[in-house]
Amino acid sequence: MLPTLLTNGGPVVWLLIPISSVALVVFIERLLHCHRAQINSAEFLNGVRTVLRRENVVEAISICDATPGPVARLVKTAILAREQGREQVRESLDDAGLVEVPRLEARLDLLATIAQIAPMLGLLGTVLGLIRIFMDMEAAGQYAHFNQLAKGVWMALISAGAGLAVAIPTQAAHNYLVNRVNLIVLDMERASNEILRILWEGNGGR
Repeated sequence: MLPTLLTNGGPVVWLLIPISSVALVVFIERLLHCHRAQINSAEFLNGVRTVLRRENVVEAISICDATPGPVARLVKTAILAREQGREQVRESLDDAGLVEVPRLEARLDLLATIAQIAPMLGLLGTVLGLIRIFMDMEAAGQYAHFNQLAKGVWMALISAGAGLAVAIPTQAAHNYLVNRVNLIVLDMERASNEILRILWEGNGGR
């Protein structure tokens, strides 16, 4: 069935194939990135708190270096800036967050774009199919038979279906990744507030 769809779908279907491949690659890459970026922040911060209470700053930084993701990098930033005062640490955290968030959101706009243009490409294929139908009807005159128009009908229907088949899962993938990113950003905000409390609750920030 797939060869028939590809043969009769027209140029738009062949254009949608690489577009859908790009969407799949981007989704997998972003999914893996989010998986690496999302950690158990509560457990991580408890470990940092424990070593900072012992005034072991070097070990706290080592824990941050050994932990992947933006939360660990934010905490490291706060620890390194701890001697500059609470307000300066907060500013450093804000600046670091401005760097980390775009990394998390990278290429999500590409998925959104593909989800938006795929159905429009399908509509373009439908229009091209209808144009082909009328051209075949004009060429055949009053003796036009449905079999002579079938290629145009195939092109119109397959293009529309292919556009939707690409757009729907891409939109779902985009929404899922946006939700994952939002959860990570929320973890970053919580971690920023928590590391400020940790640094100034005991000897770690004095």
